[in-house]
Amino acid sequence: MRDRSPSESTSQDRQYMNRALTLARRGVGLVSPNPAVGAVLVKRRQIIGEGWHRGPGTPHAEINAIRDAESRGFSGAGATLYVTLEPCSTQGRTPPCTEAIIRTKIARVAVAARDPNPCHAGRGFDLLRAQGIRVDPGICESTACALNKAFNHWIVHRSPYVTLKAAMTLDGRIATESGESKWITGPRSRREAMRLRLRHDAILVGSKTLLKDDPSLTVRIGREGQRTHPTKRLSRIILDTRARTPLTSRVCQDDQAALTTVVVGKTAAASRVRALKQRVNVMRSASSLIRLEPLLKRLGRNEITSLLVEGGGRIHASFLEAGLAHEVAFFYAPKILGGEKSRPAVGGKGFPKDFPRLEGLRWRPLGDDLLMTGRLRYDHQRS
Repeated sequence: MRDRSPSESTSQDRQYMNRALTLARRGVGLVSPNPAVGAVLVKRRQIIGEGWHRGPGTPHAEINAIRDAESRGFSGAGATLYVTLEPCSTQGRTPPCTEAIIRTKIARVAVAARDPNPCHAGRGFDLLRAQGIRVDPGICESTACALNKAFNHWIVHRSPYVTLKAAMTLDGRIATESGESKWITGPRSRREAMRLRLRHDAILVGSKTLLKDDPSLTVRIGREGQRTHPTKRLSRIILDTRARTPLTSRVCQDDQAALTTVVVGKTAAASRVRALKQRVNVMRSASSLIRLEPLLKRLGRNEITSLLVEGGGRIHASFLEAGLAHEVAFFYAPKILGGEKSRPAVGGKGFPKDFPRLEGLRWRPLGDDLLMTGRLRYDHQRS
């Protein structure tokens, strides 16, 4: 029996795959550095098992779906497995899913997206087909790829997918000249900003933000409405060239201080660096200034797949000027701040030419506010 092309997938295929994608979304932001994956096992047009990947080192979605079916008294033999990502074919923290699929005698595997790792892409399909299992890839592929955009970027480039986040007035201002900025946007925007943090591995701010606001930089709302998500611990990156981060700041004193990394310049005072090392991680730049590209590579080696930048205008500009940001999430409040010296969402020298452009724009109302998200495209495309 030949494989079916994506254009030939039935509405029923898409229905079951959409269910698998819904399951996969439960893991977004919680399973890194693994991808979020969901799986549905179907037999005689009945869902007999469901599963999703719940975290590193735990069984993959396919295994959970097979076990779920068995716990209900169903056999997976002859069934169709719908899974949002190509089943793994190599030994990692867990055994290859292809082995379990073959052992269960599943007849057909319908897949949304191919493995983004060029070293593994298609290998799982080949192993299954060699055992006579029908493989139909590409069902709801674009949705599945978007779901794991950060993982897909990291697995290829080994540096995090970067999103710039800012809350601003209609005239693009994030603070007054003196730095006053609290509550520009409304409560619905602030809750959505917390959900945005929940979907990322790490958050980055500059020393000015830390010195002015002493933020906690934690996830303070969860999927089930908890004040703090019980399993989400966000890595915190502070760009602090001169090592001025106070030891009394929240990021140095709370129960997640071990997740704080202060990045300092080469010429930062040794006494300040030593003091910081007693409380948090310290990463020293090779120069007096902090170069972003080497920093991102180091974060990638530390399995940070996604980075939310909540810096001020200067930091946002630095990421844009270097072509290192991939997406924006801009919250707009129906207010006008004005003032020549009030602080813009993007500072720096500006872009007289070759300025970044946004694609795939989405506007979403949040009470009186608007959230705009979009992918960044540079005239001279970078990674």
